[in-house]
Amino acid sequence: MAGITSYGAYIPYYRLPRSVVAKAWGKAGGRGERAVANADEDANTMAVAAGLDCLNGVDPKTVDALFLATTCSPYKERLNSIIVSTALDMRMESRKADFTNCIKAGTMAMSAALDAINGGSARSVMVTAADMRPSAASGENELDFGDGGAAVLMGNENVVAEIEGSYSLFRDFPDYWRRNDDDFVRVWEDRWGLDEGYRKFPVEAATGVMEKCGLSVKDISKVCFNGPNSRRHGELAKLLGLQPEQVQDSLLDTVGNAGTALPLMVLVAALEEAKPGDRILLISYGNGSDAFVLKVTDEIEKIRDRRGVKGHLEIKKTLDNYQRYLRWRGLVTLEARARPDRHPVSVSSLWRQNRNAMALYGGKCKKCGTPQLYLNFPSLTPRICLECHAKDEFEDYQFAGKKSKIVTYSHDHLAAVPDPPNTITVIDFEGGGRGFFEMTDRDPEEVKVGLPMEMTFRNLFSAKEGVHNYFWKCKPYRGSIK
Repeated sequence: MAGITSYGAYIPYYRLPRSVVAKAWGKAGGRGERAVANADEDANTMAVAAGLDCLNGVDPKTVDALFLATTCSPYKERLNSIIVSTALDMRMESRKADFTNCIKAGTMAMSAALDAINGGSARSVMVTAADMRPSAASGENELDFGDGGAAVLMGNENVVAEIEGSYSLFRDFPDYWRRNDDDFVRVWEDRWGLDEGYRKFPVEAATGVMEKCGLSVKDISKVCFNGPNSRRHGELAKLLGLQPEQVQDSLLDTVGNAGTALPLMVLVAALEEAKPGDRILLISYGNGSDAFVLKVTDEIEKIRDRRGVKGHLEIKKTLDNYQRYLRWRGLVTLEARARPDRHPVSVSSLWRQNRNAMALYGGKCKKCGTPQLYLNFPSLTPRICLECHAKDEFEDYQFAGKKSKIVTYSHDHLAAVPDPPNTITVIDFEGGGRGFFEMTDRDPEEVKVGLPMEMTFRNLFSAKEGVHNYFWKCKPYRGSIK
């Protein structure tokens, strides 16, 4: 039976307490915190991070398709799923598709993946979902929204959670929407959206799938569903007739409403704690509702080594500076730095260096076995071995998943970057190879020679020509992988 064969998640390093936001606008209260993507992160980079977690121990070349779900596509006319799959080093001929425009796009992508597997057109499909929905300052959405990503690998071999049944309904119900020319998400009157949408569609979908599978609520171990906030999430749990122990934590108080990613993130959190034989009910909401019944198998014990939701929740830094968040989101106008503009991004150059730059490939000398990158241009293929000086005797060698340590570094306090200072490092990779990379998700005070690092896919900058310049940065390795 087809189902989930692996899972992964990603939660940004930074968390913004809602009390800090409320205080900035002279308001009281604000429970919990929301995950905040760094200035160099977007839906594509978070999908890559979740995908890497999901592919732990899996050869990406064996994946036949990648479906990306988001309402915040960095490109409106360019297939974002190709960017994600290239960074994950999947085959070029594997199928790609973007699912977008509603917050249940993640479960829509799961349905499409299930159809592809059951229909025989694919053996293994990765579904990634990531969102950082834009919200105007001082509003309720700013408090409720959060950023994050999740990924599930689906197939019919070594299944950790079989999909016993699914049920979908679609409704053109505009409680949340964003036009093509809108900067921020719009929302209609709160009570109407709850009474006519959120309190009805998920119940209808959940009832439909349980009737289809011949199950009742008592047969379900955990129920995973999203909500606009914790209060409304609790109300829906009562309408579904759930006992408190059946409700999987919503992540709304620790991550926030992560849009398309949230249902899958909650599912990943449930799978992290699930036991063989458990049944999980997954319900999404947004222009209707999707529902899935999953049954956990013995294979679940073989994939406990993901960072997942639990590991990422343990890795965090609290933002006590609301202005820093405003700066990252471009919600305030800053004085221009007295520095020359960045050089334009060459689209043709990006194409020629696509595989090396996006999947971070260098070379390994066939003569002496030394892995290496061009120090100042790590996206280029080396030609002369630094050790034995052999010419054009290299085989492909990927650095993206390798750990490393800082050899030397500098902080540029004058650089025009959204998260100053700009930290530049030279790092040595485990197994060989040295590279020159920008550093992210760091406290300048913690940076030191010898600090363990890991690689992370980020947006170096967005050029005025409308091109996002994706590449790899390094960040401190904070563990939490079992």
